[in-house]
Amino acid sequence: MSKRFPGRRLSPVRLTILLAVVAALATAGVLGMRTWEDTQQAERSQPWFGAYVDVTATPVHAFENPTGPADRNVVLGFVVAADPTTCEASWGTFHSLEEARDDLDLDRRIARLRQSGGDVVVSFGGEASTELALACPTVDDLAAQYGAVVERYRPAAIDLDVEGPALADAASRTRRAEAVARVQEEHDGPLPVWLTLPVGADGLTPDGVATVRAFLDAGVVLAGVNAMTMNLTGAAAAADPAGTAVQALRATHRQLMAILADRGEPVMDRTAWRMVGATPMIGQNDTPTEVVTLDDARRLHAFATEVQLGRVSMWSANRDRTCAPAYDDLSVVSDSCSGVEQGDERFADVLGAGFTGAPDGGSPQPTSTPTVHPEDLTDDPATSPYPVWTAEASYPADTRVVWRRNVYVAAWWTQGAQPDDPSLAPADNPWRLIGPVLPGETPRPQLRLPADFYPTWDPAAVYQAGERVLLDDVAYEARWWTQGDSPAAGQADPGASPWRVLTQEEIAALLGG
Repeated sequence: MSKRFPGRRLSPVRLTILLAVVAALATAGVLGMRTWEDTQQAERSQPWFGAYVDVTATPVHAFENPTGPADRNVVLGFVVAADPTTCEASWGTFHSLEEARDDLDLDRRIARLRQSGGDVVVSFGGEASTELALACPTVDDLAAQYGAVVERYRPAAIDLDVEGPALADAASRTRRAEAVARVQEEHDGPLPVWLTLPVGADGLTPDGVATVRAFLDAGVVLAGVNAMTMNLTGAAAAADPAGTAVQALRATHRQLMAILADRGEPVMDRTAWRMVGATPMIGQNDTPTEVVTLDDARRLHAFATEVQLGRVSMWSANRDRTCAPAYDDLSVVSDSCSGVEQGDERFADVLGAGFTGAPDGGSPQPTSTPTVHPEDLTDDPATSPYPVWTAEASYPADTRVVWRRNVYVAAWWTQGAQPDDPSLAPADNPWRLIGPVLPGETPRPQLRLPADFYPTWDPAAVYQAGERVLLDDVAYEARWWTQGDSPAAGQADPGASPWRVLTQEEIAALLGG
């Protein structure tokens, strides 16, 4: 009762209004708290960008030498089964993990990227070849293959690109989810897991939704769902690929919130957006009528920035350039150019602007290394995978050398040019840095042929260009007319020697693989 107005009581109308106001304030307080919690949850991870790199494609994309902030992180693809019936991890069926170390220098290139402050995500699956979960018959077998890849490369995150037959196969879906859960649980530290799935304008397909549910049911802690906003068939996608991609992302966002709410693990709007990624196919898509231009990329980036998507990627860094004039049919998808006119711009710079987080969920950490004077770095031939560079020798294109504990490859014939000469502009330097000499390395063993495979080198014989010989079971090929020049001795100066050593790939082919 009011002391100021004795005897006055609240009327029923006023009481109703007062209770409504109190209820509204309480609701606003709850919503405000949930919004604050949503913001705090979302801010625990920083949005990141990482273009996919096809590590088996030619020409080789030098991801190990980033040219800008958008190149800091890369998604390396794809790890698949060695063949449809073999439960063995391979890169694109072409290289085992060991062969990728030797043939692609992959381990060294990853180490080099990390020296630059970047990191890698390893992607399993993809459209081509057989996904490991289809080839591996048991969860134990599959987990062992996933685990071997994670142990070898120590990626900042892993990416499961599930599409085609692998997406529809229910048995492999369960196997995959349980194997990933085991690897994540046994990993010594956080291992973010992204699911990369095809989408349409209405979001994830039913099989895509089932895949997300299977991972959550298996206990996988999902970093997010990366929507493949590409090859979105239909007139709308052809007329407005960016708008259709945004529509697909909004639908995927709603689906993810519904899936989590249905499990009793609801998240709010901002948190859910941080669990959504977008991966367009730049330029000409596989669907002939769909072409993603730089303007489309700008529109998609504006939306991603507005809602703060957790991740933006693209297919692929290998294609991020204008096609050469000789490539005249731009409607045919190329592995090495986009099919659209880019001028001096790159899709990576457009899509990656502002997405500066790290795939492990944090912010990039500046590299801190002790000051070392280059002249104090010495190379030991016994711990170097390739010959140590000398100023006196000449080196043909593609020759690898070690200099100051780094491996370099010659871009063209060279002599006397020091690999790390700071006075040479990048375009003038005949050497390209691949990466550091790795711990425990020794001289790369040379594959040997049977003693009678080629004639033994005879110092008195005359050899014409293209003839092959053996010396101490090592195979050599004459580059021009020669007599009396020892093939082995000449390798100290490979550019001047009339003999070249057959490559590992050539010898493997001669031996039947």
